[in-house]
Amino acid sequence: MLISAFELWGFASIVLVVQAVTVTVSPTASHPVPTTLWGQMFEDISHSGDGGLYAELLQNRAFQQVTPNTTAALNAWHSINGAALSVVADILPVSSALPNSLQVTIPAGSTGLVGVGNEGYFGIKVTAGSTYTASFHYRFAKASSFKGSFKVALQTAAGRSLVSTSVSITGETTKWQEVKVTLRPTISASSTANNFTVTLDSGSAASGQIVHFALFSLFPPTFKNRPNGMRVDIATTLAEMGPSFFRLPGGNNLEGQTVDQRWQWNATVGPLLNRPGRIGDWGYINTDGLGLMDYLNWCEDLGMQAIMAIWSGFALGGTSVAEADLGPYIQQAMDQINFVIGDSKKSAPAALRASLGHPDPYPLAYVEVGNEDFFAASTYTYRWHDFVTALQPKFPNIRFIATSDTFNPILSPNPQSWDQHNYNTPSWFAENSFFYDGFERNGTTYFEGEYAAISTNSSDIFGTPATGRLTFPTMQSASGEAAYMTGLERNADIVFSASYAPLLNHVTNSQWTPNLISFDAGNVYPSTSYYVQKLFSLNRGDEYLPSTLPVQNGTLFWSVVRKISTQQIIIKISNTVETAADLTFELPFRSVAKTGTAQILTGAANASNTPTTPNLVVPRNSTIATGKRFSYIAPGFSVSVLSFIAH
Repeated sequence: MLISAFELWGFASIVLVVQAVTVTVSPTASHPVPTTLWGQMFEDISHSGDGGLYAELLQNRAFQQVTPNTTAALNAWHSINGAALSVVADILPVSSALPNSLQVTIPAGSTGLVGVGNEGYFGIKVTAGSTYTASFHYRFAKASSFKGSFKVALQTAAGRSLVSTSVSITGETTKWQEVKVTLRPTISASSTANNFTVTLDSGSAASGQIVHFALFSLFPPTFKNRPNGMRVDIATTLAEMGPSFFRLPGGNNLEGQTVDQRWQWNATVGPLLNRPGRIGDWGYINTDGLGLMDYLNWCEDLGMQAIMAIWSGFALGGTSVAEADLGPYIQQAMDQINFVIGDSKKSAPAALRASLGHPDPYPLAYVEVGNEDFFAASTYTYRWHDFVTALQPKFPNIRFIATSDTFNPILSPNPQSWDQHNYNTPSWFAENSFFYDGFERNGTTYFEGEYAAISTNSSDIFGTPATGRLTFPTMQSASGEAAYMTGLERNADIVFSASYAPLLNHVTNSQWTPNLISFDAGNVYPSTSYYVQKLFSLNRGDEYLPSTLPVQNGTLFWSVVRKISTQQIIIKISNTVETAADLTFELPFRSVAKTGTAQILTGAANASNTPTTPNLVVPRNSTIATGKRFSYIAPGFSVSVLSFIAH
């Protein structure tokens, strides 16, 4: 039996429909919709990478970028049974990139298992039947006749063993040795309050022994079984969006607080022993285990295009490199691009890529020159000029994207594309559904690289929750974003890509709210905005069909696209207020199917998916009556996707 969406949602007796609109849809397309329209923007903020998408479970695994002999250097580590711990500048470091080691001293007179434990990134999930791959490097400070074993284990915070294995060792080992083991628990932990531990039996022979450790690692199963890969549940949630591009590596986290702290591609590729890490821009150390090649492999795994940023001579602390000194940084950018697309027989960076297992170039069509360079617009004029005039002739098939305010300042050469960022209120996004309609059609294209409704207070957008800042996306914010997205689709002749930001957020250590997807050590929490992005991404068309335009500064918005191969018409509707709206669609086509499907996301204005209510607002599907003329009632605060066949 066919029912209206209005009846389906049970609102007939409680909601007054106050808006009635007739929408006439043209059967003739106005422009194609780019395949790159919907995708993802990534940077390591709120442990999006380390402790998030990057599956490594151990925090501070290699003591990167810490100050030796300080308590802070032991972040996430603790002593077991009296072991004396200190991070030291090792006189014989495991590699030049990793100069520090963890020095563990077994105290005299101790008994039982003595060693170290790591709490992970605010917890470690232990699942029965999963295989965990653990490794670490060790050496004894002095040679001795000691013989014993390391016990490598996963255990609860209370000390109950969940799984363990032993590795024989001798005190003769004063040169670095690597230990690799697998752990296969037969029981699942009841919580994520678990530790990874490495201990020695502290019999009399172990008393006084000093052991140095470097580069610990613990990986669960990864997405598509990639070595050094991605956390399965987060990666799966991202993959289910059907994204067509991935913007990397940021974002503010590209720039560094100082020039020396900038993200550098060559420090993020190759063996983990060769990656020094860096002080990230969001308050924690970046391991760079998730490096340039890992990003590119991730793009391959999901069939996404990379939109890659190069550092453009500006650090967030306010330093702009003088024009006369830009040469080495331009060369580094050139090497970065060559690593991705260069000929391995002609380019040293490309040869490095090939040696790391990818002889063929990766696809790359877009390169961003910097990030948010409106923060240093006065120097971006020469920085843009010098980078682009050096790079464009070398890479004529790449489209370079400017990151200052659109057309301000005037840049030379004239940018082919601009990256636009908008953070604002839900009502701003609804009111700006026509943001791009007035832009000149002159060959310039636009990337909506970051956008999100983050506050209900237009006078304090970046304030606190007490002043309107959202902690999690709401149905009100998501419907506002959807209204804006209908405008992006309508203007897809000049808007080639768009991505919500930030993408990911560890709820235990967050630097920004709201976010598209939140998570903790054990679970993933897709937001209302996530489902909007997913609905738009999975219901793409090949071409845009003009229709009666929504009222500017109104509350009801829509866009219509067609999938050519199936002749499927897809109508996306956003209702940004509490009252339902009655839409009548007129389709002057030869034939229109009598039935179609409706995917509906709706809820109260402040409804959010959170760790305590993870599935409060999720899409629901129904069958609806369609035809050359049909009606649809859009619930209050809703995003609907209607699809049916028409010829």
